[in-house]
Amino acid sequence: MFTGIIQSIGKLKQKKNILEIEILNHLFDMAIGDSIAVDGICLTVKEIFQNKFTVDVSEETLKKTTLGVKSDLNQIVNLEPALRVSDRLGGHIVSGHVDGLGIVENIEKLEKSWLLSIKWKNNNFSKYVVNKGSICVNGISLTIAKYEQEGEIFTIAIIPHTWHNTNLNKLNVGDSVNLEADALIKYVEKLLLFNKNSNQDLSPNNISSEWLKENGW
Repeated sequence: MFTGIIQSIGKLKQKKNILEIEILNHLFDMAIGDSIAVDGICLTVKEIFQNKFTVDVSEETLKKTTLGVKSDLNQIVNLEPALRVSDRLGGHIVSGHVDGLGIVENIEKLEKSWLLSIKWKNNNFSKYVVNKGSICVNGISLTIAKYEQEGEIFTIAIIPHTWHNTNLNKLNVGDSVNLEADALIKYVEKLLLFNKNSNQDLSPNNISSEWLKENGW
């Protein structure tokens, strides 16, 4: 598990299905076999060097996330080691399992922040987009400032610290980003759509205040 609070950035280099990542700024403790989020994708440390480490990546991951393109271009990625039990939960619960890709629609510079608008590719992703809710973009825990359900676009406000210490400042309009919905939303969705006791699917029309009370809500 992760929190979406980025601790470092790195540069990607690909060797077939092995990605070598050079840590560019802040080093952190890691061991072989540790989980690490690379642009929001949970991967396992294979080898460790002085300021580099490698991870194995499957063809599926390269195809379904931004890593395939980025590794070819030696681009910058966000890095976060796995959450310790004693760590502060500064962002929100992040599993490192990408739900889909988004496309950068607009980048607007304001006086003290940036507005980043993203259009999601997966039509099923819209149900996870909640105004003022949490979302993970390239592994960064962010808050949705506003969204347009019809246009399938959401906007997030980026503060200077996040902008300067992650790879968001490298993005251009048209670039792809990894998206992960809030894990709690997905668990709630499962509870609401499936009645475990009777093994029957529940449509939204059958969900009432009485049913919610009976199931602990």
